[in-house]
Amino acid sequence: MIAISACLIGDNVRYDGSNKLNTELKSLVEQGKAISICPEVLGGLLTPREAAEIVGGDGRDVWQGTAKVITKTGEDVTEAFKSGAQFALEILNEQGCTGVILKSKSPSCGLSEIYDGSFSGQLKQGKGVSASLFKQQGITLANEFNWKGKFEV
Repeated sequence: MIAISACLIGDNVRYDGSNKLNTELKSLVEQGKAISICPEVLGGLLTPREAAEIVGGDGRDVWQGTAKVITKTGEDVTEAFKSGAQFALEILNEQGCTGVILKSKSPSCGLSEIYDGSFSGQLKQGKGVSASLFKQQGITLANEFNWKGKFEV
């Protein structure tokens, strides 16, 4: 079993209340080959919500306590991102998920690039909070662009 970011299967859970529907990924959930998760919602964040970015590093640094997840107006939502990632990990373990397809560039789910914390649209190398936790746990990760061939579905 794999898991897929809920926004990729058409759930309106992104910060702006929208989604990034990928019909091929939605089909995997409909066929029972995958489940959907949204760590940000699992962490108690509402939809829509204010945009947030990691300031001071990336997701790994958040777990080490040297970076924070901050909204555009300066609210610290680090704990919500961390608790959502932990809750999502529990679900992955309960469902026997060995892989996750995550939304690229997200402060939670980004795999190789995330926004740089300046809210200017600039990207930097790094993983999101959930992606960092999942990687540390040995879960195979992909995004909506590079998932084919990584999972047996």
